[in-house]
Amino acid sequence: MTVLVRDLRPDARADLEGFARVRHAALPFMLLTPDSLAHDLTRMHPDAHYRPLVAVAGGEVIGTAQVHLAHESPEPGQGSVNVYVHPGHTRRGAGALLVRAAEEHLAAHGATRLFAWVLDEPGNRAFAERHGYRAGRSARFLRLDLAHGALPPLQGPPPGVELRTGADFADDPRPLFALDAETASDEPGDIGTEFTDYEAWLEQTWKHPLLDLDLTTVAVADGRPAAFTAVHTDGSTRYGTAMTGTARAHRGRGLAKLVKNASLHRAREAGYTEAFTGNDTGNGPMLAINQWFGYAVCATEVRYVRELG
Repeated sequence: MTVLVRDLRPDARADLEGFARVRHAALPFMLLTPDSLAHDLTRMHPDAHYRPLVAVAGGEVIGTAQVHLAHESPEPGQGSVNVYVHPGHTRRGAGALLVRAAEEHLAAHGATRLFAWVLDEPGNRAFAERHGYRAGRSARFLRLDLAHGALPPLQGPPPGVELRTGADFADDPRPLFALDAETASDEPGDIGTEFTDYEAWLEQTWKHPLLDLDLTTVAVADGRPAAFTAVHTDGSTRYGTAMTGTARAHRGRGLAKLVKNASLHRAREAGYTEAFTGNDTGNGPMLAINQWFGYAVCATEVRYVRELG
């Protein structure tokens, strides 16, 4: 059966649902919905040249690709190619077609180095290497059983610190933007990040349909956010940590544990049964925090890179 690759469009509901279905089957550790896909398509910054793709066979979506330039990086020419094929439809050429279309698109927009996350499984790694990608750093997906696991006891904040929710910043989220920008720039990774565009952050991050402002938790010290955990939920049973960070001036005080613990307790009370997160293997402090909560590694992925001639 012939496999065709086409652009994902925000008005193509069947393709959006198919994209989400394939991603959940291939990568069940990350939250993604048709509505979140449509949001990304319509809100992503133009400089990202964002172009999600679907591979279709017999009218069914069997493969996906998320393709964009790292426009928030101070180093130009870096692109991202993340391809996933439904486990029941591999070895049909869908992955190769998606990679080719993605690479051509990014090269046309000036990309000289491409990065791809690949699940640490022999078949996936061999596929990446056949297409000229070489292995680099790694990251881990972690899962916490909220329904049956034991969370650490709730603790009150230290003197001078109070806990708030993201909803408390609905009228003016700019202080959270400043904290997100500071902490994101310190995250270990291949691609540096500099958040400088507040309006773009509002559209892409603050207004994201998965962002749960009631479970997003912020520690405030001296009147300003000092630590936060941003939370995505699927509105049903799945909870995901989108970002956890502490301002440089407040690190070493246990504030990341404080905000995350408060959020996880509220999530469990609200009926969420699974919590997911992910960490670069070089992020020892955050891995230790998640181990303290009882998160267990459920998968590992490897960052592959290809230099374009």
